[in-house]
Amino acid sequence: MAEILFPALFILLALGLPVAFAMAISVFLALSFGSSYPHLVVVKEMFAGLDSFPLLAVPFFILASEIMTGGAVTQALLRLAQSLVGHLRGGLGHANIVSSAMFAGISGSALADAAGPGAMMIRMMEKGGYDKGYAGALTISSAVVGPIIPPSITMIIYAMQDQNVSVGSLFMAGILPGLLITALMLAANARMSHRRGYASGAARPPLAQIARIALYALPALFLIVLIVGGIRFGIFTPTEASVLAVFYALFAGLFIYRSLKLRDLPGIVLKAALTSAAVLLILGAARAFAWVLIIEGVPQFLAETIIAWDLSPIVFLLAVNLLLLAFGLFMDPLPGVMILVPILAPISYSLGIDPNHFAIVVIVNLTMGLATPPVGSLIFVVSSTVRLRPSTLIREMPPFFMALMLALLAITFVPVLSTWFPAVSGF
Repeated sequence: MAEILFPALFILLALGLPVAFAMAISVFLALSFGSSYPHLVVVKEMFAGLDSFPLLAVPFFILASEIMTGGAVTQALLRLAQSLVGHLRGGLGHANIVSSAMFAGISGSALADAAGPGAMMIRMMEKGGYDKGYAGALTISSAVVGPIIPPSITMIIYAMQDQNVSVGSLFMAGILPGLLITALMLAANARMSHRRGYASGAARPPLAQIARIALYALPALFLIVLIVGGIRFGIFTPTEASVLAVFYALFAGLFIYRSLKLRDLPGIVLKAALTSAAVLLILGAARAFAWVLIIEGVPQFLAETIIAWDLSPIVFLLAVNLLLLAFGLFMDPLPGVMILVPILAPISYSLGIDPNHFAIVVIVNLTMGLATPPVGSLIFVVSSTVRLRPSTLIREMPPFFMALMLALLAITFVPVLSTWFPAVSGF
């Protein structure tokens, strides 16, 4: 079956089929021509992949994100970011990066980050004299932090594939790596802004005004504290936190910011349902795909082969980085996590690599694939949003991709970045 599965998948992806359909169809073809299993097994495995209580957190976090991304909330975060860093050289670019980091604590999705505040910041940067391609490339790169700073849909899916980590420990593990990526992106933007002569966005506002702007944005930012703090102190589980996030988002939108109207809710729920359905369809197809690999013994074979090489932990992590970077060129993070983690995670533990450290290396690596051609989803989201050719955005990417690579190397070689917060948080 594996001899049919992989060629079929690559051909279907090359033909432009969505990832979920390409994976499901390749499984059907593998069963049709390579085995005697009934096709009903595919449907069974797809449903089995979705039959999970922790997975309920995904649609609820998506719904909370849709509710919180109303105009007032997004504008509050953008204003706060601009008041903090907008006066620096390349200030609007810095504001773009900082707002992405803030919004990551609400959405948990890189695509939502790029399509929401990212699109607004591109327009602001273009009016401020920045090249439109540069603004788009910066938005693509800074949106990568979305699934790394908690909450994170990718982390929820990872924890379902690996029993040695929990959603709470991964949320804690992502905080420092997310801040590191943000800092390196700020450094890259500062360097490029100096070279191109991009001036500051505006004069630095008085401290009293910054305080008023921060106070206005505080209800939006409190959602991050609510989720992370509640999970950290054992008040509720990540799934319960996602439900609470929806109710808090409703309260903030209806009564604090008053930007949400009851008549808006059906459209918001429909949009969240469509997004959730797309995510869950990918997860179901990935489960069926992974089932074929397990039946064929592919994970066991790869594990035995790699262990036989007797690699050191560092060499193994470097090899995993290369594998995941290549994998990310053609596959989104969620199916990548479901297919590769059951294979690679047990090997990493046998080499003594901390589970949270390895998880963050995998998640950061696969998330970077969203910003790399030819299948990088962030590139096409931003391209369609600002009406630029993908090639124009790709030409501006190298400085920011280098910053992301430096962050990945630091996370790989400095495990404490991923292990300190979980340790002090009791995970």
